[in-house]
Amino acid sequence: MRDVTEDGFLNNRLKLRQPKRGFRAGLDAVMLAAAVPASAGETALELGAGVGTASLCVALRTGCDVTGLEIDPELARLANQNAVLNAMADRVRFETADALTWPPDRRFDHVFCNPPFHDDTGQRSPDAHRVRALQDAGTLKDWVRSGLKHVASKGSFTIILRADRSGEVLAALPSKGIGIFPLRPRAEDPPKRIIVQWSDGGGGLPQSPGLILHQPDGRYTAEADAVLRGASSLPIGAPWPTNP
Repeated sequence: MRDVTEDGFLNNRLKLRQPKRGFRAGLDAVMLAAAVPASAGETALELGAGVGTASLCVALRTGCDVTGLEIDPELARLANQNAVLNAMADRVRFETADALTWPPDRRFDHVFCNPPFHDDTGQRSPDAHRVRALQDAGTLKDWVRSGLKHVASKGSFTIILRADRSGEVLAALPSKGIGIFPLRPRAEDPPKRIIVQWSDGGGGLPQSPGLILHQPDGRYTAEADAVLRGASSLPIGAPWPTNP
């Protein structure tokens, strides 16, 4: 068992235990969860759930039921412990499973993921768990295709990824019903992350200016801070204030 820490999310309304070393959940998971358009009474599926950060954020924000898939049994065990820790085990559960091969006969109102989205260029981490969480080994399109298989009629699929790999994801999605939401470090910066959302039965390609994360002095913008505290969601494809 790896050493763990207990960390607070959504203004400390959510407590999560996660490994002290290796990949640790943070801003990406919270932003992804804020973009999932779920409601109470609906169902959601997370591919590659880790310790359950995004799943539990979605459940806390929306009141929906969530199933998470995680290939690492130790992380899946921590995720289920986190569901208990936050009194959500009755509607949030995690399975030890490969998200890319899980039987496709189960459908959910919403599917979402924060998949490995770094390619093999650059320095490789010596931590095997971190490598598996971050580097996709050419499988990014497979994550998209697996997610689409589990989306129910009129449902949605939401993914966060590195902005420079958006073309691979868009190529794997249907041509209609796509919304793109960029996350910019600062007002003058190009986006480093984007959230892409596909809605079954949706129309054209909504354009959004996205969200600016930091003010010039490094502090979060008021809009980003509101999302991180759980006070705001991310409206994919809708206007969003971007002034710091």
